[in-house]
Amino acid sequence: MTPPVNPTPTGPPPGAAPRRRPRIVIVGAGFAGYQTARGLSRSLRGRAEIVLLNPTDYFLYLPLLPQVAAGILEPRRVTVSLPGTLRHVRLVLGEADHVDLDGRKVHYTDPEGTTGELGYDRLVLAVGSVSKLLPIPGVAENATGFRGLPEALYLRDHITRQIELAAGARNPAECTSRCTFVVVGAGYTGTEVAAHGKMFTDALVRKHPAWPKGARPRWMLLDVADRVLPGLDERLSGTADQVLRGRGVEVRMGTSVKESTRDGVLLDDGEFVETRSLIWCVGVRPDPLVSQLGLPVERGRLVVTPELGVPGHPDVFACGDAAAVPDLTRPGEYTPMTAQHASRQGKTAARNVAASLGVGEAAPYRHSDMGFAVDLGGVKAAANPMGVPLSGPVAGAVTRGYHLAAMPGNRVRVAADWLLDAALPRQAVQLGLVRSWQVPLDTASPELAKSGARAGGGPSGTGGNGGPSGAGGTSGGK
Repeated sequence: MTPPVNPTPTGPPPGAAPRRRPRIVIVGAGFAGYQTARGLSRSLRGRAEIVLLNPTDYFLYLPLLPQVAAGILEPRRVTVSLPGTLRHVRLVLGEADHVDLDGRKVHYTDPEGTTGELGYDRLVLAVGSVSKLLPIPGVAENATGFRGLPEALYLRDHITRQIELAAGARNPAECTSRCTFVVVGAGYTGTEVAAHGKMFTDALVRKHPAWPKGARPRWMLLDVADRVLPGLDERLSGTADQVLRGRGVEVRMGTSVKESTRDGVLLDDGEFVETRSLIWCVGVRPDPLVSQLGLPVERGRLVVTPELGVPGHPDVFACGDAAAVPDLTRPGEYTPMTAQHASRQGKTAARNVAASLGVGEAAPYRHSDMGFAVDLGGVKAAANPMGVPLSGPVAGAVTRGYHLAAMPGNRVRVAADWLLDAALPRQAVQLGLVRSWQVPLDTASPELAKSGARAGGGPSGTGGNGGPSGAGGTSGGK
């Protein structure tokens, strides 16, 4: 084990080389990584060099991403600047490619393709998760994921474009296909995307002067589970189901996609649904980086101790979605992959890393769920703070209040956007900033839009449901 570092060095003797501060490298700036960096910055106060390796210069507040896709919030509202909010932390832009545990180095590639490496005395792996893929034909080629800001920006453009193209469709069948949206996965993300999406398309249709009489946007929410929000209390599930159905969303439980094509999706009950929009929200899987370390994993998550340390490597810690953290409140189980746990694990990781350097005392991670909140759009939500089930406007107020309290920045801007959305109509325009081929479903970096030439060298007007072919041969509205 690396010996503790004196937290209050008196300085080297005259003529001696200056003592090097220990370097802490944090990989990932999601909920876990951000809180780790912030906690270490406050506790160590310059006694160690803190380096944060992340592909972007912002922390993304994922729970509000559906509101970006629905045109409620502007993209920058759900992002918090890393350099602007993390004092005493050095940001290195890049994606971790490989971790050399023996050499204590992290190899990475920066946004311009240049490779580099970072040596460390302590390493915190908080790389998070990516979209979960299932071996269903056509899904990887035709579906749109929902794990990063580029995907939300693309989806907002795509939904707007489909409504506009449906209004000018050559026949009723094409109109129906273009204004049909299929969401797979009735967890947090899928439920919120379907709820907000239906409201968004209904608003677009009401304002469109050429919308065909009698045509209505169709949203479907599919899941193999027997109810919406299967991991939550049944009362929350019932509230969400009632709101979705009342809004006109077709909720189909015990149903999934058997095959996806450019023209639609084949359901496992034999029905073929013609659509240009397949939105994939079936859940997440740990970032593939942790499986490449050669260390024990549990369903792709790196096995750690209750103190978030990696067994056999006292200089390495892990937290968040990529770590299998023992749940001390439920012996024999691991903490679920939620933002609530990731954020609190980041705080514990910061405490224990500092303790390994001689500052403070280590403690195991222990946290009981304080309740959940699901924003269903408008004034509707389902929430159970401290176990008290709520619905309707009260739940909506509690949910938005929770998000404002949990965000590490931009609270005033987010609140202002909510007020403007309540008073003014949304701007239904395509920005064309992200194209379908830039947000592939099968990616380990959903936070980044792919750059460079389109894969395969084909024309930009080819693609699947979530891509340009579903937009009438256009890409990004251009």
